[in-house]
Amino acid sequence: MPIKKATVFITGIAGFAGSYLAEELLATGYRVVGAVHPKESTANIAGLRGEVDIVRLDIQNPSRCRQVLLKAKPDYVCHLAAIASVWRSFEMERTVYRVNFEGTLNMLEATLETDRLRRFLFVSSADCYGVFTPRNKTLTEEQPLNPVSPYALSKAVAEQACRYYAQHYRLPIVTARPFAHSGPRQSADFVIPSFTRQIATIEAGRSHPVMAVGNLTAKRDLSDVRDIVRGYRLLIEKGRPGRVYQLCSGRAVTIQTVLNSLLRLSSRNIKVRVDRSRLRKIDIPIQRGDNSRAVQELGYHARYKLRTTLKDTLDFWRKKTNS
Repeated sequence: MPIKKATVFITGIAGFAGSYLAEELLATGYRVVGAVHPKESTANIAGLRGEVDIVRLDIQNPSRCRQVLLKAKPDYVCHLAAIASVWRSFEMERTVYRVNFEGTLNMLEATLETDRLRRFLFVSSADCYGVFTPRNKTLTEEQPLNPVSPYALSKAVAEQACRYYAQHYRLPIVTARPFAHSGPRQSADFVIPSFTRQIATIEAGRSHPVMAVGNLTAKRDLSDVRDIVRGYRLLIEKGRPGRVYQLCSGRAVTIQTVLNSLLRLSSRNIKVRVDRSRLRKIDIPIQRGDNSRAVQELGYHARYKLRTTLKDTLDFWRKKTNS
């Protein structure tokens, strides 16, 4: 008789990181059930048709959250569903709070009714750290949170809710606090796909050879999404309930360095101009994290170099532009 596979329930499975997490879990022997918003595209998981069970779920509906989880009977819950764009969060502040905080609360409450849960993974964000001093410090999980955007605030408050449910209800919650990560399928709302989409469009002859950019002096700790989702899997397998884990590379590079690397990968001679509409009112000058807790407790380490991430993302947009 075959051994029954453990079931992982993923909210946001059709999103950028969610689709990669589904692939990671399937490749390592899990059964995957995923929640997709009723109005959301499933293009990112089109290649997984028949391999995952998909349910339509608006996490703002608490009774539907309970209904779906009771039916799925998951061993693990990975809560990724969120509005993730920092700059868009200023334009839709209330919606961000409802989805990112209240949606998390609904999932936590629904999870209380499940009877065999081993881990609940909440995916937060290093953006919760906001602005800090000294500005070039390497951040650890003990760094106080100081959110400076509606997105970061929603994640920080949701973290507090997770901490409360872990302490008060003894839910086995682990929190991931990933730093910036990129790769194919990421929305062009984010810097690397914004750059690569523009380059692909220029190479295809569909626009003038001029790129619009924002602040190039900011430094970011950049990882490949495929490394980050492997960290998520390790967290549900080995993470200590009640703990926060940073997932990051431990190095910070300027956005200018990222842009220069991409321009070298291009077949065209491209000029660059600063578009003031792309400059944020509040921009964190540097983010660099310490990943030693994840390395020591989970065995986490990066497999993808930044150049590979950039090339794969550029190739994705080339194919998308020419299709």
